Order: sequence, then C-alpha cells, then structure tokens
Amino acid sequence: MAGSKLPRRRRFRRQGASGTAEGGTGPAEGLGAPAVPSAGLPSVTGDDEGSGRESEAGRMHAMKHGVHKTRVRARAGLAHLADRLIENAPRVPVRDLRTLRKQFPGLGPEEIADKLIAGAANATSTVGAGIGAAAMLPVPPAMPAELAAEITAVAAVELKLIAELHEVYGQRAPGTLKERGLAYLTAWTEERGIDVTKPSTVNAALGGRMKRELRRQIMKRSLRNLPNLMPFMIGATVGAMMNRRDTKKLAEKVRKDLRSRQVPWDALPDLPPLEQPKTLPAELPDHVRRQIEG
Repeated sequence: MAGSKLPRRRRFRRQGASGTAEGGTGPAEGLGAPAVPSAGLPSVTGDDEGSGRESEAGRMHAMKHGVHKTRVRARAGLAHLADRLIENAPRVPVRDLRTLRKQFPGLGPEEIADKLIAGAANATSTVGAGIGAAAMLPVPPAMPAELAAEITAVAAVELKLIAELHEVYGQRAPGTLKERGLAYLTAWTEERGIDVTKPSTVNAALGGRMKRELRRQIMKRSLRNLPNLMPFMIGATVGAMMNRRDTKKLAEKVRKDLRSRQVPWDALPDLPPLEQPKTLPAELPDHVRRQIEG
C-alpha cells in the first residue's frame, strides 16, 4: 500500500509545479498571467494614420498631374495638326469645271460627281490600308504619328473632292486661292456645302470658331481611325473599309447641300481658270500625291 501511494504524491507535486495545486495560492503559468502585447505586431498610432493619408494624397496628386499633362499634350497635338491642315488647304490642286468636262466628256453633273466620289473613296481606302499594314511591322512606327499622317492624307483627298464638287454644281467659293482653300476646309470640318450666296458662310473660315470646329473634327477622325492600328492585317482591312465609307458619307452630305443650290452649266458665267498652287503638301504619300494631281 505504501508503495502505491508514493507515485500518486509525486504526480500531485508535478502538477503543482506546472499549474495551481489543489488548494494552492500561486497563479498557474500561462493561464493566470496578464496578457502582454506581442512585440511582433504593428501598432496603429496617429503618426501612422497621418503618413497613410499623406501617401494617398500624394498618389492622387500624381494621378491628377498625369491626367493634366496628357490633356495638355493632346490639345497641343490637335492644335499642331489643325495648323497643318490650314496650311495645306490652299496647296491642294483643284480642277475647274472646264477641265473636268474635258476629262469626262459627254457626262453630266451627276455622272461626273459619281466619278469623283468613287476615285476619292478608292484613294482614302488605300491610305487606311497602308496605315493598318504599318501596325503589323516588327517595329511599328509611332502610332500618334501614323494617325496624324492618315488624317492629313485623307483630308487632302477629301478637300480636293469637296472643291471639285463645288465646281461641278456651279458653286465655286469666291476669293483668292487661300480664301477658297480655307472655305473648303470649313466645308470639310462641318461636313456641308458652302452657300456662296451667303458671305457669312465663307467668311467663317477666317475666324477662331473654324479652328475650334476643326480640332473637334480631327479628334472625331482620330477616334474613328484607332481600329486601323490593329495588327495582323485586321487594321488594314478595317482601315480601308472605314475610310471608304467615311469619304462617301462626307461626299453625299456635301453633294446634297450643293444639289439644292445647283446652278445649271448653261447659266453659269464664264469663270476664269482656277489658280493652282506651286507646291503640294510635302508629307503626302506618293499615291495620294498622284490622286490629287490627277
């Protein structure tokens, strides 16, 4: 019996060493000890919250600054391209009615207009296909530069088309070579024909409103032409199709205006030959130069 009690007393003492003995007064280790914050956990203080707010404010400031710079650059790019179109407009050669009737003998106004629209649509379609093909090169050209080149080339073709439609329908814009070029650029910008009986529609080409409208038109064209830059020749197909469609759509709008004010050929006064520019816009591709020279 004595031998059997000794292990129980030893077990009881071992429990007392690790915890509270039955009837004891000392706290058990790990159970009754007061909670102590872990040194490894970060504490949130007022300074930390303040630095977090400052960091967030810094990110927001950087984001706003980046957006502002992008807007400034976009406006500068639009203004530069608008200036290029204004400079190029008087340098686009235009065939007068006498020349057109010689090149299309036996055709009336509507038939000649159809020929002009078809030729311009083919030219702008080729421009769109070329820009789309450039996007699949191993090292593609700068995309903003490609878009600017496309808009410049397409605008030159469509300006020539608009001016010659005015000749066909007996609605030549008055003024000098530069004034006529700016008047036809206004027609391109606003997608309408010029009413030569209302001088205000011609004089508007010389004002600041025309430049603002021109920048809007360039932006609209840029957004429409973005799919042309898709790779793997998809952009070439899309660019050709969209440019052809847009040129025809623009031509029909202008044609509708001019047709409503058309002057029959036999009622037209004997107009002098159109003055031709000495130089063409230098940045035009060769096939565009051939188109607007023809």
